[in-house]
Amino acid sequence: MAGHIFYFLIFPGLLFAGVGGGLLSWFDRKITARVQFRVGPPLLQPFYDFVKLMAKETIIPSNAARTVFLLAPILAVSGGCLSSVFILLPGFGISTGFKGDLIVVFYLLMVPSLSYIIGALASGNPIANLGASREMKLIIGYELSLLLVLAAVILKAGNSISLGEIIVVQQQQGAFIGSISGILLFIVAMMCVQAKLAFVPFDIADAETEIAGGIFLEFSGFTLAMVKLAKYIMLLVLPSFVVVILLGGFRFEGIHILWSLLKLLGVVLLITLVRNTNPRLTIGQSMRFFFIWMNLFAIIAIVLAYFGY
Repeated sequence: MAGHIFYFLIFPGLLFAGVGGGLLSWFDRKITARVQFRVGPPLLQPFYDFVKLMAKETIIPSNAARTVFLLAPILAVSGGCLSSVFILLPGFGISTGFKGDLIVVFYLLMVPSLSYIIGALASGNPIANLGASREMKLIIGYELSLLLVLAAVILKAGNSISLGEIIVVQQQQGAFIGSISGILLFIVAMMCVQAKLAFVPFDIADAETEIAGGIFLEFSGFTLAMVKLAKYIMLLVLPSFVVVILLGGFRFEGIHILWSLLKLLGVVLLITLVRNTNPRLTIGQSMRFFFIWMNLFAIIAIVLAYFGY
């Protein structure tokens, strides 16, 4: 029991994922600033932002469902921490003995987005409700694509639904991205991660210039700090998930430590570059993008994987 609490609260859960995600948030903001010819924030700026929000007053809308509104961001953090535990433990070579964790991770990764929707609907603000509506439609679009990616990964791993076994297969036979089907799966997975992080071009649910923050409009103080913490955690968890299922996972011995870090930073760098080089898509454009192109790419990858390519 004590071990499970340690995994959830310290490593690789709340503390590790929060700090790691905060540092990746700084990396993302620094690259964004350089792309825009700015200096960018100092290394500890994400943590300053979190502490500042924690110290501010939490304002609850008068017509909000108070308990649900306050619990939703905490639920988002909890979902992120559990995802971190289930992905990073096998990713770091620590056996959990749990078969089928890939399926559990698929559902856990949905928890933060669903929590934001619940919080926005509980706020009673019509603009936040509009953001929640957009987020729901976006989830319908990209979750099917991600499910197809996982189906292809399971096929390439010899019908295994264990993250530990998927990593072992890649370490023995080479990372899945080293095949045609793996490249297609990587493209689809990266677009799904971009949407799950609500980064441009899939940030229509909280577009600040259009709906003033939308789904996050009424969060402030403690609740907004929890939302920010959940986003930090997911910025570590989702790229790590891509590394685990398609790039061979992490290895912490000799030169592989540097290689593992570079794989993670490379995925985050790609996410940041896509974010800074594309315009925002409307909800209709986003859904067509996933329903037609990403699902098509994923289905082609499944067929190619079946024939060994």
